[in-house]
Amino acid sequence: MRLSFVVFTAISVLLVLYLSNVSGQTPPKSQGYAGNMKISSRFSAEDFIPDGDLMKSVWQSAEAVSFDRAALGAKQYPESETRVASFWTPRYAYFAFWCKYTKLNYYQGEAPEKERWELWNRDVVEIFINPDPPRFNHYYEFEVAPNNQWIDLEIDLEKKPFNDAHWDSRFEHATRIDEANRVWTCEMRIRSSSMGTRIIEPGMEWRLNFYRADGLGPDSQRRFLSWSPVPGPKATFHQPASFGIIRFVNP
Repeated sequence: MRLSFVVFTAISVLLVLYLSNVSGQTPPKSQGYAGNMKISSRFSAEDFIPDGDLMKSVWQSAEAVSFDRAALGAKQYPESETRVASFWTPRYAYFAFWCKYTKLNYYQGEAPEKERWELWNRDVVEIFINPDPPRFNHYYEFEVAPNNQWIDLEIDLEKKPFNDAHWDSRFEHATRIDEANRVWTCEMRIRSSSMGTRIIEPGMEWRLNFYRADGLGPDSQRRFLSWSPVPGPKATFHQPASFGIIRFVNP
């Protein structure tokens, strides 16, 4: 009897460990937000299709945030400093990224108009957005590479697999590369209704985080940055508790 109990206990422990590591992701235990970073998105009366030109007046007057810290840890990468700004119209949330770089790393010889699985294995900017914060484990992921390759995903950490690549937001995006100054830029337009929000209104607050992957070589040599810090020695980007706040304002 004692031997059977020991065997049963050992199997149970191994099963728990397996389930904690399968697919590299399990839903977080905490259901509360700890991130306190904030960005304001200002109202604009005009919509436009992104073309990658960030010299538009709307971007020059938009509030911007910058980050150069590693997502996992306190190390800083000034050579990969990333600046982000946002504005909104009733139907769309717009985002702009300015990304310093040393050498670009993206998939060569592939059509940028097609969605690219595992885009995160090269240089990329990412936005994880939760327009319905009480639904803690459910949010949306948008990624764009310097050559304008892209991927969008619906995320639900309570499901396996947790990332639905079949979801299609039809978000619009454009990039430009300034080789002389070693900066690549990205402009995104995300339809609010694609994320279940009919329209954006002043005073709304969503949860989100901005990320950047940069550099050559294996992951151990690349740089992974985040705007709102991601805690834990084995943390991943998929920690909604770390998401900051975007507030839609109408000055």
